[in-house]
Amino acid sequence: MEILKNTNIDFLGRKWPFIIASLALTAVGLVSLAVKGGPKYGIDFRGGAVMYVKFAGKPPVDQIRASLGDVSVQEMTTENEVMIGTELQDERTLDANRRQMADKLAATFGQPSSGKLDFNNVSNQALTDRLREPLQKANAQLSDQQLQDLTAAILDFRNTPPRSGLLSSFDQLSGVAGVTPVILNVLKQECYLSSFVIRQVEVVGPKVGGDLRRQAVLVTLAALGGMLIYIAFRFEWIYGVAAVIAVFHDTVITVGFFSLFDKEISLNVVAALLTLVGYSMNDTIVIFDRIRENVKLTRREPLETIINRSVNQTLSRTIMTSGLTFLTVLALFLFGGPVLHTFSFALVVGILIGTYSSVFIASPIVVFWHSYADGKRKAAGVLPAGKQAPRKG
Repeated sequence: MEILKNTNIDFLGRKWPFIIASLALTAVGLVSLAVKGGPKYGIDFRGGAVMYVKFAGKPPVDQIRASLGDVSVQEMTTENEVMIGTELQDERTLDANRRQMADKLAATFGQPSSGKLDFNNVSNQALTDRLREPLQKANAQLSDQQLQDLTAAILDFRNTPPRSGLLSSFDQLSGVAGVTPVILNVLKQECYLSSFVIRQVEVVGPKVGGDLRRQAVLVTLAALGGMLIYIAFRFEWIYGVAAVIAVFHDTVITVGFFSLFDKEISLNVVAALLTLVGYSMNDTIVIFDRIRENVKLTRREPLETIINRSVNQTLSRTIMTSGLTFLTVLALFLFGGPVLHTFSFALVVGILIGTYSSVFIASPIVVFWHSYADGKRKAAGVLPAGKQAPRKG
């Protein structure tokens, strides 16, 4: 499908504004990274604890920050849920830090002074131990195995959607098999219902975070190296170099934008960058493939003319694929919520930069090299007969 037919745009004649803009964006991003001491890494890379907490109502973000101190609090797309993250410097403090966060949440949003158990955050064993003696006093004849099965059934009911770990009333348990009025009364006496539940805790040690950083860099470099070899084999080495420089340019500018806007780089962002590498490289290969075909058909034409014709011939494809992909990731950025924010931000920036770099960065590199090589051969008197050195743009 072609939405534009027979276009004759002089793309390479307009390359300098884009090259200057790329140099400026790269310089600004690198300066920002230098001033801020490098990228702002997420907990995945620097080490820390992440706690996912669901509240009965709208999460009191300001109150959470006030109670927990120096933490990051991010509202999730899931209703009434937040992600609380804290950085750790010493791997030996991981469990202690997690318990401290849970204790502070309980002190702020629970009733620890009552001496009762927080039912919404209690474990199976803790609930079993707490109910054993009161149930005996209430003449509820249950063996240890029966009691364990009962508490397991109760907590399974609590954790099943739509409750998802958060009960608003003990009377909701009346429908659970084995829960008699006596048992329900004991539960009300021994437990209380807090307004929050800790749904999940993820802990990453500083050493593991450092390893992940190194692996992310190595994976990205390996992807670039593999693509360089593939393109050099399929076309010629200068095409591979040009494509890799263009993709590296896309990645550097995108990371620079993260630094400028003070956004964290996490594993999700690395996934977005690798997606961007593949997407931009694919766009570049499509143009290079058309250039190769046109070179075979019109060998005597200047390379710039051939490249301009090739870009015009693939323009409809570029607009369709890049345009639709950009609209998709833009919708993800605007409506995807905080969890997907950095991932979609990387793709929004990367697709914009990657689309023009295939034309205005990769292609001029090929033209420059061939002009340089032909100039040297011409000076040495070995330029093939009928070969025209590409005009300088």
